[in-house]
Amino acid sequence: MIKYILILLTLLMSISLSAQDKYITRNGVINFEASVATFEEIKAHNKNVTAIINTKNGDFAALVLIRGFKFKIALMEEHFNENYMDSDDFPKATFKGNILDFDFERTKKQSNVYVLEGSLTIHGITKKFKTNTAIKIVSNKILMNGTVKINISDFDIKIPSIVKGKISEEVTIDLDFELSPKN
Repeated sequence: MIKYILILLTLLMSISLSAQDKYITRNGVINFEASVATFEEIKAHNKNVTAIINTKNGDFAALVLIRGFKFKIALMEEHFNENYMDSDDFPKATFKGNILDFDFERTKKQSNVYVLEGSLTIHGITKKFKTNTAIKIVSNKILMNGTVKINISDFDIKIPSIVKGKISEEVTIDLDFELSPKN
């Protein structure tokens, strides 16, 4: 546990700013789905995602503990952690990047769609990544959401041949963060 706290602190400190420019959440939500039609639903959620944004320059970072993903079926969760994600060896996924042309003042007035660009690390493999994200400010909180699609083969996640046709190669990831000013 101390190892994860140190990793999280290092991640959060990597964005050096004054406190009033930082917004943070420790309970962001990520849902993913890798279902294939006519087979059992492969869907999970994680409600303990940590994310931080710098409102001055758009720097953004997120940390997801892989074992935090919860499935409807306990056996599916066990297989996910032990057979696919190797959660003991790769306990977290991270994103570090920038929200391009982020304008905090403009976003106070209306919701905006921004490009989120950076490096996504899953299963020990880092890939450059770019997606759109909707951001709005409500009651001094930054609401950020979007949908991302990744290919599991890009992150060297092996699917046994016996279930290969039952799991989608393309995973849809939905993110939903409510970030509050960091004190």
